[in-house]
Amino acid sequence: MKILKFALSCVLTVGLLAACGTGDENKEQQGTGGEAPQEKVTLVMGTSADYPPYEFIDTAVSDDIIGFDVDIAMYIAEQLGFELKIQDMDFNGLIPALTNNRVDFVLAGMTPTADRLKNVDFSDIYYVAEQMIVSKADSGLTSLEDLAGKKLGVQLGSIQVELANDIADEVGDVEVLERNKITDLIQELKSNRIHAAIIEDKVAEGHLKANTDLAAFLIEEEGEAGSAIAFPKGSELKDQFNEVLREMIENGEMEKLIIKWFRQE
Repeated sequence: MKILKFALSCVLTVGLLAACGTGDENKEQQGTGGEAPQEKVTLVMGTSADYPPYEFIDTAVSDDIIGFDVDIAMYIAEQLGFELKIQDMDFNGLIPALTNNRVDFVLAGMTPTADRLKNVDFSDIYYVAEQMIVSKADSGLTSLEDLAGKKLGVQLGSIQVELANDIADEVGDVEVLERNKITDLIQELKSNRIHAAIIEDKVAEGHLKANTDLAAFLIEEEGEAGSAIAFPKGSELKDQFNEVLREMIENGEMEKLIIKWFRQE
C-alpha cells in the first residue's frame, strides 16, 4: 500500500509540473503573438567621410562617422524602422556602389546633376550651399580672373569638377587637377602644389578655422545647387525617404540639425 501511494503521488506531482510548464509556455506565446520578434532590415548607407560637417571622423573622440548627413540618415532610418550601417569610400566610388547594389543609398552632400540622374535617382533637395575658392592667405587671389595661369584643385567625381572646368573655359589658362579627398586638396594647397581649390562653403569654413594661413572667397553662381540623397534607379526607398524629409522640414527637425552642424560658434 505504501508503494502504491508513493507511485500515485509521483504521478500527480509530474502532472502538476507539466500543467504549470504548459501554462508558462502559453503565456510566453500569448505575449509575442505566438511568433518571434521580427528583426529590423538593415540599410547600408554609402558616404565619403572626409567632408565635415556633412560626414567625417573625429579621431580625438572615436572612430565613428558623424555629421549632418549621418544625423539625417539615422533619423530617417529610425522613423522608417530600419537599422543603419554606414560604409565609407572615396567620393568617386559612391555612384558605382549604388549601381552595383553594394549600398542602398548615398548621403554625402551630393548634388543631383544631369549626368548623375542618368544612373541613379535622387530625393528632394535637403540643403543648399555655396562654393568657395580657397587659397593661401598670401596668394593675392581675390577673384576668378586671378586664377589665370594657376592650378585649381577639386575633389574627384564632385560637382566642383564641372564648375572648375567652366571657370577654366571662362578665365582661360587654368589647369584643373582632381584629388580623391578634401584633405588632399588642403595638403596640396599648403605644399604649394596647387594655387587654389574649390570647396563647399560650410566644409571650407572648418578648414579655414583650422588653417589660419588659408583664405577664401565665394563664387557667384546662377541658380542653386543643393544636396540630395541618391538611390539605385527605381528604388522604393526614394518615396519613403522623401516623406520623412518633408516631415523633418515641417516639424523643425531639419533646422535643429542645421543649427547643430552649421551654426555652432
